[in-house]
Amino acid sequence: MPRIAVVEKQKCNPNGCGGYLCMRLCPINRKGEECIAKDEDGKVKIDEKLCTGCGICPNRCPFEALSVVNLPEELAKQPIHQYGPNGFHLYNLPIPVFGKVVGILGKNGIGKSTAIQVLAGLLKPNLGKNAEASYDDLIDFFKGSEAQIFFEKIKKGEIVVSYKPQQVDMIPKKFSGKVKELLLKADETARFDEVVDALDLRSVLDNEVGNISGGELQRVAIAATVLKKANFYVFDEPTSYLDIKQRIKVSKFIKGLADDDTAVLVVEHDLIILDYMTDMIHIMFGKPGVYGIVSLPKVTRAGINTYLEGYLKDQNIRFRDYSLKFYSKPPGEALSNTCLTSWKDIEKKLGQFDLSAKEGVVNKKLSVGVLGENGIGKTTFVKLLAGVIEPDAGEIKEKVSVSYKPQYLETSSDTLVATLLKDAVEKYDTQIIRPLNIKQLLLKPLNELSGGELQRVSVAHCLSKKADLYLLDEPSAYLDVEQRLIVSKVIRDITEQRGCSILVVDHDLVFIDNLSDELIVFEGIPAKKGDAKGPFTMENGMNVFLKDLNITMRRDKESNRPRINKPGSRMDREQKEEGKLYYT
Repeated sequence: MPRIAVVEKQKCNPNGCGGYLCMRLCPINRKGEECIAKDEDGKVKIDEKLCTGCGICPNRCPFEALSVVNLPEELAKQPIHQYGPNGFHLYNLPIPVFGKVVGILGKNGIGKSTAIQVLAGLLKPNLGKNAEASYDDLIDFFKGSEAQIFFEKIKKGEIVVSYKPQQVDMIPKKFSGKVKELLLKADETARFDEVVDALDLRSVLDNEVGNISGGELQRVAIAATVLKKANFYVFDEPTSYLDIKQRIKVSKFIKGLADDDTAVLVVEHDLIILDYMTDMIHIMFGKPGVYGIVSLPKVTRAGINTYLEGYLKDQNIRFRDYSLKFYSKPPGEALSNTCLTSWKDIEKKLGQFDLSAKEGVVNKKLSVGVLGENGIGKTTFVKLLAGVIEPDAGEIKEKVSVSYKPQYLETSSDTLVATLLKDAVEKYDTQIIRPLNIKQLLLKPLNELSGGELQRVSVAHCLSKKADLYLLDEPSAYLDVEQRLIVSKVIRDITEQRGCSILVVDHDLVFIDNLSDELIVFEGIPAKKGDAKGPFTMENGMNVFLKDLNITMRRDKESNRPRINKPGSRMDREQKEEGKLYYT
């Protein structure tokens, strides 16, 4: 078996471990050879040829900075790309298919963005060597496969790529001017009006790029990508910042790009949207920050179910030692009917926007999902319940203690995670810290965390406070599929163990479905008027919500996960006739 040794330099802390603990413990070092040595940057490096794979250094490193992994030979003969000696290894590549939308599903840090940047020509792979590989090298490397044909066409200029990056918030730093100017500059297809209307961008064309919202910026980035003259479109997380209605609209738009002359590749963490948008998927598995392997392509439904199961039957590989489960009716006792807090005739005006919430009750020991479009008052409503702002009219009865995680997270502080989460580490290690994988982040300052890391820390901070009611605004943002399901389980467990209640605002329907006992649904006109209705039972709430979207949902027979029915299909028609748009 090929053995790889990876040092995650950002985690390596020689001073914190008492001075190169791994070097002192290594049996090869103790024999007088330098298997583990001090690198030029003061961190450590490992000689893979000398390493015996004894497991002592990765097991004893207090910061989990070292990994020594034996890989099956048939999977990892040679990496496509390696980030330097002892760096992350990527094996294999997803391959686009003309006429299809191909998705990529995997954890954060597993190499998804690296893989698509290689395909998009933004990253020159090195095949695990010190020099960049030429197209001829890649063609020879992939000889006899679909990838060979792809790189031959790239070399000849027969495939032209247009790429939408993951971090759309970087766009204002690279472009200053109005949205219309940016899109006209990108337009090589003379489809400006068609694309602008399809993505609902007409109202923001005269706005400065630096002044539009995250959801608007995402749609502008998608529009700019599509307006370029290309026959291979790559989208890295195209639904971030979008509400559910926008996600469905964007996914239909992206799906419509694929034809006999055009291929589309998408990285996406929202399972319902990935399922709805793609024809086939590649699973990516491995160890985040260490190595990633791209599976063979699978039809989307089977691919997602395989990912949830954690077992690649055709290759006899178990890449996760547990399955990710969905339940038609989440296990537990009958719903509580003991009131925790309630509201009546709430009114709040913010500029030109009016929010109203007639009457509602949140009972104890419940997780309540909150659904609705962007700009329709969900965050305002949460802030009213949290006491961050006061209502203009009406009242919130039964005042309770509240812990609130805002939608937008503070990223500028240099406070250490360990300092922020001191109480959580002491009191809730098994409840919160371990499930959310916080331990390895404790010695990092907040301003050095990635989006997903900061989200998990923020959720942990909110849930570690003593409160009767927890309010979490978009806790699934930046998280991968597994992390979202873990967070939803942590939320459900806490409501049952503490007897508290939790309100969760989110746009991922799988996430909301997995954690919610009841639903509050917002209706109205974005930026003008919002009306909070409910709480409803899950079935009634989803029926109200899905009616506005004109879609129906069923549960997959194999995995029990929720799926959107194909519009006009037999199940879609039957469920609409029965008035059951959603199955619990």
